[in-house]
Amino acid sequence: MTQPLSCPLCDAPDAEPYHRDARRDYLQCRVCALVFVPPHQHLDADAERAVYDQHQNSPEDAGYRRFLSRLQAPLLARLAPGAEGLDVGSGPGPTLSVMFEEAGHPMAIYDPYFAPDPTPLSRTYDFITATEVVEHMAAPGAEITRLAGLLRPGGWLGLMTKRVTSRDAFASWHYILDPTHVCFFSEASFHWLAKRLDMDVVFPGRDVVLLRRSSQSHS
Repeated sequence: MTQPLSCPLCDAPDAEPYHRDARRDYLQCRVCALVFVPPHQHLDADAERAVYDQHQNSPEDAGYRRFLSRLQAPLLARLAPGAEGLDVGSGPGPTLSVMFEEAGHPMAIYDPYFAPDPTPLSRTYDFITATEVVEHMAAPGAEITRLAGLLRPGGWLGLMTKRVTSRDAFASWHYILDPTHVCFFSEASFHWLAKRLDMDVVFPGRDVVLLRRSSQSHS
């Protein structure tokens, strides 16, 4: 009998079978509702990088800018002038950081494959963005908690990822066909996360979530 798998978001044991296709199994956590792929079915680092190398994103692509604006627009409306940001998972053609800089916000970037210098992770920010990133995380609980810890009081964490809505929709969902997608969040998952991190949460769009740190600083 296999060892029970703990949830990569909340560490709860005994996730339930949710879906299975020809390539992978998908389990759902009973506590935070995250749907996830068991670690032994994840790609290794070289295979994952090979998938990312196929991405052809750039600031010159108007369609890509429109896509990213689904996160940028609601976040911009909540930022003070000159607020400083970090874009995590910026990819081979950083674009969201360019868009925020054009709007007057100084930006740093970090990507484990394409901008691996960890220096930006050693300071704090008024906002942090991660577009189409959290679904790739093998340990989203630890990684998102780390990012939230880099926010200044009142700071925003802006995430873009498509959300689980139902078991039936999941079964025919194009999102699960990407072999680098291993974690799938629902609104319930983000509500759980917000409570765990003591953050407020809003959903400006179907694939956008904004989490805000308390404006009270913690000593």
